[in-house]
Amino acid sequence: MLAFALGCGSSETPTAQKKEVCPKCNMPLPESHLHTAKLEANSKKRSFDDIGCLVLWAKEHNVALDSAKIEVFSNDTHQYIDARKAHFSINEKTPMNYGFAAYEAQKSDTIPMDEVALKMLRGEHMANPKIRKQILGN
Repeated sequence: MLAFALGCGSSETPTAQKKEVCPKCNMPLPESHLHTAKLEANSKKRSFDDIGCLVLWAKEHNVALDSAKIEVFSNDTHQYIDARKAHFSINEKTPMNYGFAAYEAQKSDTIPMDEVALKMLRGEHMANPKIRKQILGN
């Protein structure tokens, strides 16, 4: 009777939690949250695997970045911070190879969020072979 009560009607396995994916590139978001970004606009929240994907998706969907709430996962403090207060390096290994990584503490050779957006829209990122060569010097 106990076996029946415990197993009654449970021939299915519990549904696995669906992995969150980036709406731009459809890649799964890493469990570590490293390099991820969040966008809140028009009463909707979305998560991206790379700040570059966020910028490109926002452009494609006519979302104004200056009025949206944007958070990025900080490489130094390992928490989400306001993207407008973040300092971005331009030459790191990121999920989509754009190279932009957020830091809460200021470092040398970093740029602000508005410059990240501008560089992404111009194609001036590490996924562009010409820019990669300029940045890395090889």
